[in-house]
Amino acid sequence: MKNKYITPDIINVKALENYQIEITFETNEKKIYDMKDIISKNKLYKNLKDKEYFKNIKIRGETIEWGKGEDVAPELLYYNSKLIEK
Repeated sequence: MKNKYITPDIINVKALENYQIEITFETNEKKIYDMKDIISKNKLYKNLKDKEYFKNIKIRGETIEWGKGEDVAPELLYYNSKLIEK
């Protein structure tokens, strides 16, 4: 089965205040992804409650990742984020 969700590559990522992430995609779209809900509801993301740890985000493959392996599906990052600039 082919993946029906095609997502552009991430070229830049930056942690913002209030557990939000600014993501720039290869399409030059800049979007904001809000992590507050996922951090509060999912134990996998408990380390991200530490704001200093949250800031240490990096691009890994087609998604983003933190030091202990926490990541977010690229489809969520692209389709569930708010466009701020195109």
